[in-house]
Amino acid sequence: QVQLVESGGGLVQPGGSLRLSCVASGNHFSIDAMGWYRQAPGKERELVATITTTGHPKYLDSVEGRFTISRDNAKNTVYLQMNSLELEDAAVYYCTRGTFYGGRYFPSGSWGQGTQVTVSS
Repeated sequence: QVQLVESGGGLVQPGGSLRLSCVASGNHFSIDAMGWYRQAPGKERELVATITTTGHPKYLDSVEGRFTISRDNAKNTVYLQMNSLELEDAAVYYCTRGTFYGGRYFPSGSWGQGTQVTVSS
């Protein structure tokens, strides 16, 4: 099966930036839509951003204008550039592959360990 490995998390101050990376194993990375989820302690896991096979992005309303999802199919990698980070952005971030049905994103495969994003003064 395809393995996804997240990296790039860390500790930043409010207003700071981080760039998360997700590297997929195997071939045919370009056939999958990709999505970033996050989960804060005591909160539900939420979908942060998605990108289609052709590179069209969509975002959670609260991160619109601050986060940018992108993909490099030649490197089997999807990125999440996170700017103007807020306390509410602190969470473990997970990368997924999936598909769209009726406008909804459905992740597939197993969840990895994710990468921790901490936002603190």
